[in-house]
Amino acid sequence: MAWEYSEKTKQLFMDAVQGKPGTHLGEIKDPDGMGEHGSIACGDSMRFTFRVERHPTDPAKDVITDARYLTFGCTSAIAASEALCALIERGHYTPIEALKIQNKDIVEYLEGLPDQKIHCSVMGAEALEAAVFNWAQKRGVDLAALGIDIHPDEQNEGRIVCKCFSLTEPYLKRKIKELNLRTIPEITNAVKAGGACMSCHHVPGGLQDLLDEVWGADAKHPAPLKILPNIRMPDDTEIPTPGDGNGEVLSPYHFSKQVEKALDDYVRPMLKRDGGDVEIVDIKGTLVYCRFQGACAGCAGAAQTMTMMIERPLKDMVDERIRVIQV
Repeated sequence: MAWEYSEKTKQLFMDAVQGKPGTHLGEIKDPDGMGEHGSIACGDSMRFTFRVERHPTDPAKDVITDARYLTFGCTSAIAASEALCALIERGHYTPIEALKIQNKDIVEYLEGLPDQKIHCSVMGAEALEAAVFNWAQKRGVDLAALGIDIHPDEQNEGRIVCKCFSLTEPYLKRKIKELNLRTIPEITNAVKAGGACMSCHHVPGGLQDLLDEVWGADAKHPAPLKILPNIRMPDDTEIPTPGDGNGEVLSPYHFSKQVEKALDDYVRPMLKRDGGDVEIVDIKGTLVYCRFQGACAGCAGAAQTMTMMIERPLKDMVDERIRVIQV
């Protein structure tokens, strides 16, 4: 399925990956605060760093002057990271004041996000919390004495519920309450739990049981999504079957049309600005074989362009299991 992004979200993404002045993609050396959230092995991941202007007598009055991020993820993940840094710098916040920024503020800054991409805004808020905790440790600020609980050990303690994304029961229960999540799809959209193999949906102690425990009779019980079988290739390897996000198989024709539309509407206009283009050579399951044309064909950064400007948008707009192979 293709996500409908605001023009601001698309522009923030393009400006960031092109390294335009005023963007925040990067990492601060020897930062005053550093926090991470997510996992590169399993999906979106973010490292957030910031620098402060130190107050001479009261560390709690330090002011954040610079913020940067390294984000592995889709269009919305990078745009949400940009939004977080912009909100912090614009507000001239202390690290403690920055904790007021929630995922809904990031979504509003982006002028909206698809429901399926809300987790990208949550990732930024979680990385910010981790960075503030790191700053507090370095500066000797007692957050607990200030009535601030940012759950620093939550992801390292408690039973793992979603093994694909290593999400624990304490973390999931907190996010269910904080974000008023009432169904399994809402949990997946917000924090990605249950979005891969889906085996944690209805097993004992799984996502539905957590919903029942938090909300009781108000918890909703949608029908389980179908798990699609993989496609077996001639060399006996397996690749994911293209799907529509609801457990229904997409025919090779319809899948290819969605890929082509995403390239035409989103990818090719960016490449053509620099005299380049891309063509599809073949599609096998969720493997998309592409070849650069024009100026892009001989570019030294072709591999990075293939990943950042082609594979990530296709994962984001069509199917997150897509792999783009340059030929």
